[in-house]
Amino acid sequence: MNLSLPPLRLTGAQILRDGEMQRRSIGLADGKIARGPLPEVDLSGYLILPGIIDLHGDGFERHILPRPSAPFPLAVGLASADREAAAHGVTTAFFAQGWSWEGGHRSPAAACALLAAMDTYRPRSLTDLRVQIRAETHLVEAVPELLDAVRRHKVPYVVFNDHLEEGYAMSRSDPTNFAAWARKVGRTAADMAETLDRAKSRTREVPRQLCTLAEAFDALGVAYGSHDDPDGETREFYSMIGARIAEFPLSRKAAAAAHAMMNPVIMGAPNVVRGRSQAGNIAAADLIAEGLCDALVSDYHIPALPMAAWTLVDKGLCTLPQAWAMISSSPAEILRMPDRGRLEPGLRADLVIVEAASRTIEATICGGRLSYLAGEAARRFVAQPQALRIAAE
Repeated sequence: MNLSLPPLRLTGAQILRDGEMQRRSIGLADGKIARGPLPEVDLSGYLILPGIIDLHGDGFERHILPRPSAPFPLAVGLASADREAAAHGVTTAFFAQGWSWEGGHRSPAAACALLAAMDTYRPRSLTDLRVQIRAETHLVEAVPELLDAVRRHKVPYVVFNDHLEEGYAMSRSDPTNFAAWARKVGRTAADMAETLDRAKSRTREVPRQLCTLAEAFDALGVAYGSHDDPDGETREFYSMIGARIAEFPLSRKAAAAAHAMMNPVIMGAPNVVRGRSQAGNIAAADLIAEGLCDALVSDYHIPALPMAAWTLVDKGLCTLPQAWAMISSSPAEILRMPDRGRLEPGLRADLVIVEAASRTIEATICGGRLSYLAGEAARRFVAQPQALRIAAE
């Protein structure tokens, strides 16, 4: 069934085009941005911005596992997370799924279950949903399984994590939280300590396995990078094996090293909104002010994406076009998606309609389909029967 909007033109709004806000109309037809005289919907008083592209979000976990002991069916959680993304202007979302020695909901088995559920759910999704795998480097015994999953489910994006020392540090300095972490994934503190030791025993094998993965990802066309680089030396190592995307560098040195090597730097939108990292790492706004951050992602909170853009505008760090590029055109460039991220004829009709005075998102259009509609914008669409008619085939 084709649920795309019929051809229509949105008029009267300020539209982000060619790096600036312009008062002009924009046409939609056959799921793409189009030219030509079409039925009109008046959106005076609104902004029309490119759809948000979220390259890393693990907030979906709360829809599947709202409490550690209360899991819900994957299909239900995916549908709920999908709707949350659409309501906040996201048109392409990468759900960041762990592939870790931790076990539980971040185990390889859980990752494979999510990938299978996503394959089933995707044909009816509102948002263009994809999966990013966060692969722990010391889970070397699961490398063949990881490659099989990436091939079978066509995973487009993988990042390497190494949280082993973080786990040891927590066990020494904060045993209460260490035990809580273990319980969250269905283990005892003693079990988790043994798991850390087993993973650490494979340390000498890690570099070779990473090179194996990098070679395979290059052949498959998979984008890959690293997560939580603590310093410049770590970023240089990952860049040398081809993992050129620097996701959430923990320090200015790591971000500066990435910038010097022309590796894109991705930071969390919640960090910008809150003014600091929830883990006590470098403030994203400081990196943005220095030109050391290229894109923002939802991390653990999808609503933070549009909020971060407005925060950067209000702080005078960016113009609206510059800030919005960090959640639209820049992510599209980083993940090599030339068909989206900008409002140009022939590209996917992915766009966000924002009430200018309140900055409220009132409509999201994903691939030419209405994925979210509310408020005054809904009234204006409903007032134009031709514009809202759904063509079912």
